[in-house]
Amino acid sequence: MVNERKALSVTQINLYIKEVISRDDILSDVLVKGELSNFKAHSSGHMYMSLKDESGVMRAVMFRSAAARLNFRPQNGMKVIAHGRVAVYERDGQYQLYIDDMQQEGQGDLYAAFEQLKKKLAAEGLFDPKHKKPLPKYPKKVGVVTAPTGAAIRDIINVLSRRFSYSDVVLYPVLVQGENSAASIVSAIEYFNATKLADVLIVGRGGGSIEDLWSFNEEVVARAIYDSRIPIVSAVGHEIDFTISDFVADLRAPTPSAAAELVVPSQIELNEKFNNVYRMLYRQAMQVIERGRMRVERCSDRPVFKNPVSKINDERQYLDSLSHMFETACKAALRTKRQELAEAAAKLNGLSPLGTLGRGYSLTKDDSGRVVRSVSQVNSGDMINVTVADGDFSARVV
Repeated sequence: MVNERKALSVTQINLYIKEVISRDDILSDVLVKGELSNFKAHSSGHMYMSLKDESGVMRAVMFRSAAARLNFRPQNGMKVIAHGRVAVYERDGQYQLYIDDMQQEGQGDLYAAFEQLKKKLAAEGLFDPKHKKPLPKYPKKVGVVTAPTGAAIRDIINVLSRRFSYSDVVLYPVLVQGENSAASIVSAIEYFNATKLADVLIVGRGGGSIEDLWSFNEEVVARAIYDSRIPIVSAVGHEIDFTISDFVADLRAPTPSAAAELVVPSQIELNEKFNNVYRMLYRQAMQVIERGRMRVERCSDRPVFKNPVSKINDERQYLDSLSHMFETACKAALRTKRQELAEAAAKLNGLSPLGTLGRGYSLTKDDSGRVVRSVSQVNSGDMINVTVADGDFSARVV
C-alpha cells in the first residue's frame, strides 16, 4: 500500500504546510503575548527571540526595518504583546512568529525578581566599589568555577595557556543551571577560600536564556562572592548579558574568554619589557664599569699612590652595588656578565702595589722617603726602609 502512494519530499511537505498556514486568516494577522527569552540582537539589525508562557514556547523574529521602530529595548524576561504573522521557516521545518510591531506589556516575573534583588543588594552596599578587591598581577593559580564540559572551560584554558603559561588552572566543576546549581557554586567559592588553592577565581558559564543564567542571580551566590577573600571575576554569558554576580564581583568580564584575558598578564608583553630593561641596565652597567676602569688606570699612572687600597675598595664596592641591583632585575641573563665583572675586579687588583708585594716583591725607600730605583741612589752604611707584603723593616746598606 505504501509503495502505491507517491512519496513527498521534506521540502514539499514544508512548502505545503507553509501554504496552509499562510491561508489562515487568524495566523496571518495575530497578536501574541508572552515573555521574551533567548533574545539576541544581531549585528545586521534583526532580532531573534522566543516568546513563552507557563506551558509553551514559540520562536520569533523581528527584521531590522520593524525593529528600528521600537521605542524600547527588548530584554530577556520582559512581557510583551507582539503583532505579526505565523509562517513556516522552510529550511528548518519550524513555524515561527514574524513580528512587525511589539509593545511592552510588563516585566516578567524573573526580570522583576532580578530588579528587586539588585535594588536590595545595592542598598546594602554589596556593589560599592570600595569593597572591590584588586586582582593579583601575577597569579600562580587561577581557580575556575564552572561546568566541566562546554565551551567556557575550554576557552578559559586556551586563553590562559596561550597568554601566561606560568599560571596553573584549578577547576572546581559545578552545576551552572537548574536545581541545586546555586548551592553548587557557593560550595566551590567556599572551598577555594578554605583551602587557598587559588590566587584569583573566575566564576561563570557560557551564554543562554535568562532562565539558564538564573543561578548567577541567586542571592546566596551573590553573598558568597561578596564574602570571598579571594578576588573574583564574574564571567556569565555573552557581552549583553548581565547578572547579579556581575555587579557584586570584584570585576565583570563580558565572556569567559575575556575573563581569562583579564586575570593574567601577557607573557609576550612581559618578555618584551624584561628585554628592554635588561638592555638598558646592561648599557648602564657597562658604562659604569668603563668609567671605573678609566679611574683606576689614571691612578696607576701616578708614581706614588695615595691610599690606593681604599680607592680600589671604594670602586669595587660601587661596582658590586650596581652588580647586585642588575642581578636582581635579570639574574638569569647576567650570569655571564657577573663572571666578566669578577675577572675585571681581578685585573684591577693586579694593578695594586700590595698585589705586587704579595707575589714576593718589596718596596725600598731611603731615609728621606724616596723610592730607591737604582744602586746609585744609596751608599754603603745608609739606612733604608723595606716594605714587604706583611709589613716593613729597616736595613743598612753594606
